[in-house]
Amino acid sequence: MDRRTFLTTTLTGGIAASSPFLWSAFSAYADRIEDIAIAPPPRPAEKLPQLHSPRDTLFLTWQGDPTSTMTIQWLSRSETPTVIRYASLASAAQEQSLPHPPSRETGGETPRGIAWQKAVTRCHSFGRTDLKVHRCELTHLRPGTEYVFQIGEHLGLYRFRTMPAKANDLISFVSGGDCGIGPAAIASNLTAARQDPYFVLIAGDLGYDNGTSATTAISFIKNYSSQMVDSQGRLIPLITCIGNHEVRGGYKGQRSDATYYLPLFDGLYRETTYNVLDIGDYLSIVLLDSGHISPIPGEQTDWLASVLKERQDRPHLYVAYHVPAYPSVRSPQALIGLGTGELQRQHWCPLFERYRVDVALEHHDHVFKRTHPLTDGLRDRYGVPYLGDGSWGKLRTPASPEKRPYLARVSRNYHITLHRLEGEQRFHLALTENGKVADVYMTQGKRPAKRG
Repeated sequence: MDRRTFLTTTLTGGIAASSPFLWSAFSAYADRIEDIAIAPPPRPAEKLPQLHSPRDTLFLTWQGDPTSTMTIQWLSRSETPTVIRYASLASAAQEQSLPHPPSRETGGETPRGIAWQKAVTRCHSFGRTDLKVHRCELTHLRPGTEYVFQIGEHLGLYRFRTMPAKANDLISFVSGGDCGIGPAAIASNLTAARQDPYFVLIAGDLGYDNGTSATTAISFIKNYSSQMVDSQGRLIPLITCIGNHEVRGGYKGQRSDATYYLPLFDGLYRETTYNVLDIGDYLSIVLLDSGHISPIPGEQTDWLASVLKERQDRPHLYVAYHVPAYPSVRSPQALIGLGTGELQRQHWCPLFERYRVDVALEHHDHVFKRTHPLTDGLRDRYGVPYLGDGSWGKLRTPASPEKRPYLARVSRNYHITLHRLEGEQRFHLALTENGKVADVYMTQGKRPAKRG
């Protein structure tokens, strides 16, 4: 006996006799149960983009100290380890073997006379595909130095720079979230690259692969690879944290549910999906998981308290995560677990306030947002400002500041944020996808040791 027959034969008499309306409702419910019981047809196999060479998906990231390491990655069907040759640009220029500055890819024959160093890639699987992630971490680099590298023997030269150990000059980086792979995301990529940032920080929802679409994840990386090159031909490293659209089911997943995210970024997230990057003696960026794989309460919050306490001497202390504590579109009074920020306000915001975090970067709602500096949700000149809300390539309509008093500025704009660190001051410029300035905001060191 099938499920619908069982239900109808055991319950028909009572329901049908009591009310024709109830019987109609029950019949529809039984049909729904029958639908659920039937397995959906298998998804058709994805046709993956053609990858002709490493340059198609080549990008840089970090899994160690950004002042002395660089991680080079790309996707390929080959499983053969590849030799990376690299040298500081100063040594290359001294040998007069390279144009100065070289472009992203100079092409041509391999220059002679350079004191090359060598490293070899390691390969691992890229989710549920036949592709491999080729990864090579260069170590023992010099801080604040420009390098060139070559993949194998016959490919062109590429260029990058390490982060300075001291913030003696202007330090800038770009942040945002909720990118996608459409025209708006591409326009925002190009605007970000024109700012010549040291790196880009995307706090969740990169390509919207949902843990199921390798094609989408690859398309995001292909866009980033081709567009994230600064005016000097340098590749711009990418730092990320996880969002709901990196994980099958969005929330409360397992590491295996981040099918195409962790194979690219597990160098930084080896055991957990949260970590901290310390850059020189001037900047720390705490990268959090807003409930997608790691729960917010418990171990992650305990770790966060320890990390913030240990970094009270940092002139610049940022936190970044995906789902906002102070949303601009979703209602903060809605149910827990649906991206409303209630758990963040309960567990994380008191720590941000206690340890005087300078800026919180949050996204997920797809608008431009800046809150007032907040303590316990109320305006406070020594509180924490929250910048977001994830409209690199996605848009929604925000609530008004009249309905959300914690909002200082909000608008329906695609945008990225350029952060400029100058001494203990920080300037945050919201730029539209076309490069127009949407907002300018300044913050200044405010932990007790920095306030004097």
